[in-house]
Amino acid sequence: MAKLFGFSIEESQDKSTSIVSPVPKNNEDGVDNYIASGFYGQYVDIEGAYRSEHELIKRYREMALHPECDGAIEDVVNEAIVSDLYDSPVEVELSNLNASETIKKKIREEFRYLKELMDFDKKSHEIFRNWYIDGRLFYLKVIDTKNPQDGIKDLRYIDPMKLKYVRVEKKTNGVNNNLNNIRINQKDDTIPNPQFDEYYIYTMKPNYPTGMIAQAGKGSTKIAKDSITYCTSGLVDRNKNRVLSYLHKAIKALNQLRMIEDSLVIYRLSRAPERRIFYIDVGNLPKIKAEQYLKEVMSRYRNKLVYDASTGEVRDDKKFMSMMEDFWLPRREGGRGTEITTLPGGQNLGELTDIEYFQKKLYRALGVPESRIGADSGFNLGRSSEILRDELQFSKFVGRLRKRFAHMFNDMLKTQLILKNIVTPEDWETMEDHIQYDFLYDNQFAELKESELIQNRLGNLAQIEPYIGKYYSTEFIRKRILRQTDQEIEEIDMQIEDEIQKGILPNPAEVDPITGEPLPQEGQGQDLGAVPTDEDPDEAAAKLTDADYQKDTKTAEI
Repeated sequence: MAKLFGFSIEESQDKSTSIVSPVPKNNEDGVDNYIASGFYGQYVDIEGAYRSEHELIKRYREMALHPECDGAIEDVVNEAIVSDLYDSPVEVELSNLNASETIKKKIREEFRYLKELMDFDKKSHEIFRNWYIDGRLFYLKVIDTKNPQDGIKDLRYIDPMKLKYVRVEKKTNGVNNNLNNIRINQKDDTIPNPQFDEYYIYTMKPNYPTGMIAQAGKGSTKIAKDSITYCTSGLVDRNKNRVLSYLHKAIKALNQLRMIEDSLVIYRLSRAPERRIFYIDVGNLPKIKAEQYLKEVMSRYRNKLVYDASTGEVRDDKKFMSMMEDFWLPRREGGRGTEITTLPGGQNLGELTDIEYFQKKLYRALGVPESRIGADSGFNLGRSSEILRDELQFSKFVGRLRKRFAHMFNDMLKTQLILKNIVTPEDWETMEDHIQYDFLYDNQFAELKESELIQNRLGNLAQIEPYIGKYYSTEFIRKRILRQTDQEIEEIDMQIEDEIQKGILPNPAEVDPITGEPLPQEGQGQDLGAVPTDEDPDEAAAKLTDADYQKDTKTAEI
C-alpha cells in the first residue's frame, strides 16, 4: 500500500473494542465498501460506476449552460447566498453552545480566518453554484507539516473529476478482517466486525477512456481522509450507490424541452413558407432522359435552406435534402403542360402551450416556483400571510440547502480547532451539534415578514411587561420573546452604553422609572410641593411656639 499524503486526526483514546456491529456505518457519500484483494486497485466496479459518475458530472455541467436551467439555478443560488455590502454571507452562531466566552471568541476568529482563506465573501456565489451543480465539493486542507499547531495554511479547490473517495476493507495477514469475528459470549457465538480504510485518490488527468480514476501509484496520489473537506448534496441513488446532484431530477424535463424547442423551430421553418409544386412537361422523352431533364430544371430554380440544431443557424446548403424543398413532378405529353401550384403554409404557428408546459415542468423539477418564469412575473407587496405556497416551499428548500452546505464549514472548523489545540476531538463531538451557521436572508418577502415579526414581538412585550421581575426575567424576555442571540445582546448592550456616555440616551440611574423625568441632583433646590427631608424630633419640638401649642390644644378639644 502506498503511503498516504496529508495528515490524519487521531483520537486521544482508543474506542472500546466491545462496541461491535456487523453493519458498517451508514454512509451518504455514495461509496461502496470494497474488499481489497491480490493487487491494489481491484476495488473498481466492473460495471463502470466511476465512468458513469464522470458522465453524470459532465451532464450536470452541460445542463447548467442551458438558458432555462441557468435561470432556475441562479434563482436558487441568489436566494441561498446573499451578497451584501456590509455583512458577510454567513456567520457562525454560538448562542446554543455551552462554552466559555473565550472559547466562543476563538471559534469566531478561526471561522473568519477560514472564510478569508477561501475568499468566501467574494467567491461565495461561485462556490455554492459549483456545489449545487456538481452535487459535491472538495477542498484540500494544506498545513505546515513541521508546525501543525499553526492550523490550516491554505484551502485549495479540487475538481470532483479528479478525486474519488474510496473505502476498502482492512486485511489481517492476507485474510479479510470480517473473518476475525468477535466473540460475544462464553460460547462460540461470534459476529463479524469489519473495519475499513478510508482515503481519497487524486489524479491530475482524469481523461481515461472509461472515465475511471487511475490506480494509486500510476499518476495518482492517495490522500488521507482528514486532509480533504468533502461536502455532498445528500442525494444518493441507492440502486447504483452514486451521489446525485439537485439537477438530476431535471434531466428528462430539460431534454424534452430542448427537443420541443428544436422541433418547434424546424416546424416553423418548414411549414411557414408556402411551397410550390412544379409539374414539368417532359413530352415523349424516355424515362432516363426525362429524369435528367427534371434534375436540370430543379438545380436551376430551387433554393436550399438547412437548419443547424447545434448552433440555431439557417444556411444555404445544396448537399442535403430538406423539407422546405419544392415538389418537382414530371408530366407526359397529353397532359396540361407545365404547371405551378402553391401549397399554403402552417396555420397554427403561434401555439406555444407545449413549450410553456415543459418550462413549468423544468422549474418544478428544480424546485423553483413557476411564477418566476419570465421577467414580467412580479410579486405583490402585501402581507406575509399572502405569500404563495410555492414561495414558502421554495424558502424551506433553500434553508435545507444551506444546512447541507454548512457541513463544509463544520469540517474545516473541526480541523482548525483541533490542530490549534483549542478543543480536543472528544470535545468537538459534544460541541458539533450546537454550532450553527447564520446565512444572510434576502427573500422577496423577507422584509415584510421581518417587519411583522418585530411588531408581534413588541406587542407581546407590551403585554408581558407588567410581569417582568415577578414571573419573567429580563434575560428570558430578550431571548424568548425578542429572539435576540447572545452576540446580538452583547452588541446592543455595548451600543446602549456608548450612547449613554455620548449623551444620546439618558442615564437610567438619573431618571425616575415611573415618570421618566430626571431625578434632582445634589445641591439643587427642591420644588414647591416636594417632600421635605426628615428632621430631628427634638429640634422640631423646640421650634413650636406657645401660640402654636395652644392652637393645637383647642383643635384637639374640638
